[in-house]
Amino acid sequence: MSKKKKNPDPFALFKKTPPKTLDREFARVDTEVFADFDCLSCANCCKTTGPLFTGNDIDRIAKHLRLKPGAFTQKYLRIDEDNDYVLQTLPCPFLLNDNRCSIYEVRPKACRAYPHTHQKRQHQILNLTQKNVAICPAAEKIVQRVYQNLQTT
Repeated sequence: MSKKKKNPDPFALFKKTPPKTLDREFARVDTEVFADFDCLSCANCCKTTGPLFTGNDIDRIAKHLRLKPGAFTQKYLRIDEDNDYVLQTLPCPFLLNDNRCSIYEVRPKACRAYPHTHQKRQHQILNLTQKNVAICPAAEKIVQRVYQNLQTT
């Protein structure tokens, strides 16, 4: 009888973890990982996925670019299958060659929060976190560390 080690599923453990414990652990590990992680070395999120744009995002960015909100929307955005405003094209048109963001000071709320590993109510966004692990090396590292920490407690 062969004993194959099953690949552990961190998200199965996360779903069983009390929400406050999960939030506390994610917040702590997020701070540790991002203290050493340089997003400019990667920018995979900007290259492969686009944020959702809220009405406030559209107004703020349009003003920054000296465009009317309608002109900004027409030039850069489309409505997706969930009826959300998203980028028309990827990589993000505001991503510069050095992986910096040309609208960083006014970037969308979703970009500010990415990869969402510091947010409260992690148990409610585990599906999103699981998707982000495939995109963001920092999110992957955070999930691995949180999983290891929860296994030892």
